[in-house]
Amino acid sequence: MTESTERTGPLVELRDVKVHFPVKSGVLFDRTVGYVYAVDGVSLSINRGETYGLVGESGCGKSTLGRGLLRLVEPTDGEIVFDGTDVRSLKGESMRKARRRMQMIFQDPLSSLDPRQSVESLLVEGLKAHGLAGDKAATAKRLRDTLAAVGLPASALSKYPHEFSGGQRQRIGIARALVLDPELIVADEPVSALDVSIQAQVLNLLEDIQNDRGLTYLIIAHDLAVVRHIADTVGVMYLGGLVEEASSDDLYREPMHPYTKALMSAVPVPDPQVEDRRERILLAGDLPSPTNPPAGCRFHTRCPWAQPTRCAEERPALREVLDGHRVACHYAEDIAAGRIRPHEVEPELVRPDDGAAPGDTGELIPTP
Repeated sequence: MTESTERTGPLVELRDVKVHFPVKSGVLFDRTVGYVYAVDGVSLSINRGETYGLVGESGCGKSTLGRGLLRLVEPTDGEIVFDGTDVRSLKGESMRKARRRMQMIFQDPLSSLDPRQSVESLLVEGLKAHGLAGDKAATAKRLRDTLAAVGLPASALSKYPHEFSGGQRQRIGIARALVLDPELIVADEPVSALDVSIQAQVLNLLEDIQNDRGLTYLIIAHDLAVVRHIADTVGVMYLGGLVEEASSDDLYREPMHPYTKALMSAVPVPDPQVEDRRERILLAGDLPSPTNPPAGCRFHTRCPWAQPTRCAEERPALREVLDGHRVACHYAEDIAAGRIRPHEVEPELVRPDDGAAPGDTGELIPTP
């Protein structure tokens, strides 16, 4: 969680962002036979100094959304507004300058670091790209200060990635993002490849750096415990769309979307008496293919509260049900009030060749 910063209001706004990947087929000539709807109409905002946590199953499009925000993959449609500027309208030099203010921490700390480059070379590379490495003495001090900020000694500059542990490599990845002094950091599964004890160290490090520098984070994760620990606001994605958004406390205390309810019901409770009494919501079937998402509400094929006709025909808008709590469900209030009771869902067969959205890996981990 973060402390308040001097400047308030949204730093990032996504408006109906879509990222569709064409599916090609053909022997002599490629032709488009369909699309993977990895991200299909996501709108959200991230306030300055805030940590926004994005969670969802494998294939829901959360990693693609983070890469689309930075234009590492090109969005198909929608607006991405960063500090009042539409990032999608920037080209060439303007986009290159904007990238200095938006950095990314990648999921795998080993594969994201070039094994042939020393730590110094990895950190200086970004500074050179933005013309910030002219003064050698100032650059050397900047590198030492950045390493100190992530808890690594200056002697690490002369070493190579294979000489470090997984947690240390992730710290190098964080240092590479910090060295340009950005305002926004997109962290894609920043601790999923690490041991539990190391995860806590890295998460605490991210919080300390945020408090010191007033950074804004978008944390992409499939571990509900990670998001609850670090996020101010949590968004839940399902099959390319945002289905619920609320403050971390509100979402974990009272989830309102059926999908979020199912996720939270899988989180173990340390009290054995409570764990034995509480009801588990088991979802039937697999995540539908993003190349052929269901009509209407995309969760209706697995939803225990789905109602005839409307859920299958009309896609629900993400609307504010409570103060600061948005839900994409036609019957959120009725479900919360108990006016609609859950029913058994018949699982639907998903073909084996149906793939997940590109760039999204990892199953949902509901650890406490």
